[in-house]
Amino acid sequence: MTTLWERSRQVAVQAILDTAVRLFAEQGYEQTTIAQIAREAGISQRSLFRYFGTKEDLVCGDQEALGELLKRTVEQQPAEMSAWDALRAGFKAVLTANHPPERALELSRLIFDTPSLHSRYIEKRLRWQAELVPVIRARLGKGPGRPAPDTQAKAIVATVFACVDTATELWAGHDGRIDLADLYDQCLAAVRDHG
Repeated sequence: MTTLWERSRQVAVQAILDTAVRLFAEQGYEQTTIAQIAREAGISQRSLFRYFGTKEDLVCGDQEALGELLKRTVEQQPAEMSAWDALRAGFKAVLTANHPPERALELSRLIFDTPSLHSRYIEKRLRWQAELVPVIRARLGKGPGRPAPDTQAKAIVATVFACVDTATELWAGHDGRIDLADLYDQCLAAVRDHG
């Protein structure tokens, strides 16, 4: 059961996010300042930074927590599930973790349309990839205590990330009219079926 404080925090976070996304859409990410967001949201800059560590966090969210959710979800999949399907389950959990689809679409557009955000997004994704390689290597093991080589695990993880990014960019480019999971499946099939 959530406490009154937690509910109040969620309302405040949502109000700040709504304000930030509106301003980013109206005048661009780079042109929008933290001071403007705080003023429009009716809070001090100090209060804003209690909820969000950086301006980037307003768009990208808590990447450390999302990366941990991705890794944990992949680890929790049944042992008989393929590495490909385990990673798909992990990304599904991340995509639905923080925002409704409409907000995720707005934020995806911002990330793909803003070079500085896209660059930071890629940096964080590379960290996620590195953290997932040992998890996938263990899943690919050919027997007890005999994990698959790093090459296979790294290739699978990199391919899945590329497919997720491609699907998300296509999804944002089509204004969310095409199902994101279907786009991901199409991207992965294109890579796996036509090698």
